[in-house]
Amino acid sequence: MSPATDRTTDAEFAPGSVALVGGGPGAADLLTVRAMRLLRQADVVYFDRLAPTEDLAVWAPRARLEDVGKRPGHHKVPQSEINRLLVASALAGLRVVRLKGGDPFVFGRGSEEAAACEDAGVPVTVVPGITSAVSVPAAAGIPVTARGISKSFTVVSGHDPLSEEELAGLAQLGGQGGTVVVLMGIGTLGHTAAGLMRHGLDARTPTGLVERGCTPEQRVCLAPLETILLASAVQGIASPAVLVIGEVVRLAPGAELPWSGLTGLTGLTGPAGNQLTDLVDNA
Repeated sequence: MSPATDRTTDAEFAPGSVALVGGGPGAADLLTVRAMRLLRQADVVYFDRLAPTEDLAVWAPRARLEDVGKRPGHHKVPQSEINRLLVASALAGLRVVRLKGGDPFVFGRGSEEAAACEDAGVPVTVVPGITSAVSVPAAAGIPVTARGISKSFTVVSGHDPLSEEELAGLAQLGGQGGTVVVLMGIGTLGHTAAGLMRHGLDARTPTGLVERGCTPEQRVCLAPLETILLASAVQGIASPAVLVIGEVVRLAPGAELPWSGLTGLTGLTGPAGNQLTDLVDNA
């Protein structure tokens, strides 16, 4: 670790430094005490769309607030420009907070931002956040591990379609009782579900989707793997959502549905049926 980097201490937030702050899964009261302390001292905050921001002006009363959030298919500010802004603001003598959803080092490109600061000689500290990979399933009553059911879990990004090799590995893990957690996986849900079944994962494997977990807008969709795409289309589940695959999903409230398949969802017509057809065709 370079001398410019301090990823663990709780030292005073010095001018000319950057703090990469994990904002947790979206609920304001899941921000850490350290995160709140640094926000109070910040001169500028560059924040993501998935970070809790509803009261950001109150939490960071002296800061300039800059939205640099990415949305599916649209990067408002390119990552290279975010890196440049962090470094330039710090070199100008400001206390810089980069507020990110979840944890900065779990699919958050925090390591790239830290490296950019280190290369420029800017002190950077990393403040861990509660990752949605664990907290969002928990908010829906789904433990990622449970004694006698699952003693391991694997977290993958579904932002891009998984390769056949990746799908085969995950199917094997799932078949051995492990839990698979997919972040950012709504757009590739059909590809993921079909691929796992193609590589041998039981079509009846319990599966859950948790939309906007840990917020008042949270919704949960439960179905066997073979019908999760259909069920999510009927419910209109949208990003951001976390996908959980494995026997632990049976522990969720409301999971007493017949896992051999959903009823009443066949022969759909109208908008719901058209949406399902589009999803299947694009899977």
